[in-house]
Amino acid sequence: MRARDCKIVATMGPASDPPERLAMLVEAGVNCFRLNFSHGAREDHARRFAAIREVERRLGKPIGVFADLQGPKIRVGMIAGGEIKLGYGQMVTLEASPEQGEGDVIRLPHPELVAALEAGDILKLDDGKLQLTVIERGARQVKARVDFGGVLKSQKGVNVPTRRIPISALTDKDKLDLAYALELGVDYIALSFVQHPDDIREARALVGDRAGIIAKIEKPSALELIDEIVELADAVMVARGDLGVELPPEQVPIAQRKIIRAARAAGRPVIVATHMLESMVEAATPTRAEASDVATAVYQGADAVMLSAESAVGRHPQSAVAIMDRIIRAVEADSEYWAGLPRDMTPPQATTADAIALSARHITDVLDCAAVVAYTATGSTALRVARERPRCGVVGLTPVTETARRLTLVWGVKSMVSPDVSNVEEMVASAEEAVRALGVVETGDRVVVIAGIPFGRAGKTNTIRIFRVE
Repeated sequence: MRARDCKIVATMGPASDPPERLAMLVEAGVNCFRLNFSHGAREDHARRFAAIREVERRLGKPIGVFADLQGPKIRVGMIAGGEIKLGYGQMVTLEASPEQGEGDVIRLPHPELVAALEAGDILKLDDGKLQLTVIERGARQVKARVDFGGVLKSQKGVNVPTRRIPISALTDKDKLDLAYALELGVDYIALSFVQHPDDIREARALVGDRAGIIAKIEKPSALELIDEIVELADAVMVARGDLGVELPPEQVPIAQRKIIRAARAAGRPVIVATHMLESMVEAATPTRAEASDVATAVYQGADAVMLSAESAVGRHPQSAVAIMDRIIRAVEADSEYWAGLPRDMTPPQATTADAIALSARHITDVLDCAAVVAYTATGSTALRVARERPRCGVVGLTPVTETARRLTLVWGVKSMVSPDVSNVEEMVASAEEAVRALGVVETGDRVVVIAGIPFGRAGKTNTIRIFRVE
């Protein structure tokens, strides 16, 4: 009967496209799907989105969907012959130009990048396989030394971990994709390569309240401003792919812990992503290290863990979801997990809503309640209760379908669309009907209900009620 608290996100792709496979993934434990706008045509995303909504309708449970924008991926330009061999200690010239590079000249179609570089800056090429250090700069060119050599091919990625590049997190392509994703009706927009709080503000001006914004943290410059970025976003993602290129490998686990703590402190859902069960792209079982990686994210208090290639193009997408579900449940059955959660508990503010949420958790502990039912129009009440990490989990009852879908990313919340109520008697009756339908109670169990009176008005959480299931 105990529901899993940490949520599972799966990336859509050819391996998860068949309708019967999609339904199996949801039944195996997926709560939210990711549409990766770095790959695939818009028609592919539209088809996948429609398929998710059909499975949602058929299974009768809310399913979240977010669009992951590609972002300003910086790449080297074209190279004469398609590639260049770089040797240790070799001096090369970096030049802002759309022309082909040749000889020891590497051309970058990003003048803002070249203009921002200073002596001592490090450039990592091709996912960190090659590394350059800037030695000196001129008016339009930069001289750099090869630290890690190898073969550099045309249009390979460039990461600059030592400097914030004055490039918007939203490219022209992203703005078109964002408008299309909002037209589809996605629940969140994931913003790639966030460097500064202004990136979130820019996206908010375009998105408004039509979707939540997920800030993907994959740049060291974002870590320096993490608290402000998290405060402005609706959710956060520890995007360990590019973060692992920009940071030394030993720093990535530390950064992950810092991001999760910042999100917990601000009461924002946090997703840990990338390379979680990567061996399962081919293999039927994960490595022990991968199982430990998922478990670590859960122990640290993550709201969700994410599958990327495992569910998009892997050979065993359903098995990957099922194994991730088993790992999460094993951690949540460990008493040490619950002992560690209070360390990062969000300090309550001096508001009625926070006082009610804190009281609900204490009541569930004292009375060993089976559930907390939170009536919520915008999702904020359920989010407040989830921040307190009650052992019994949270049922989010809302008359708004979009709210129910957004809550699929929030730790411990089982969301359900339910008609609004007009009095306390209806509130209790509707709450009992919901917890029975979800299968989270037995006869004799106590349930805590929190809501706002007068009913139907957002932001008025001021009432707490306890009842016993008859």
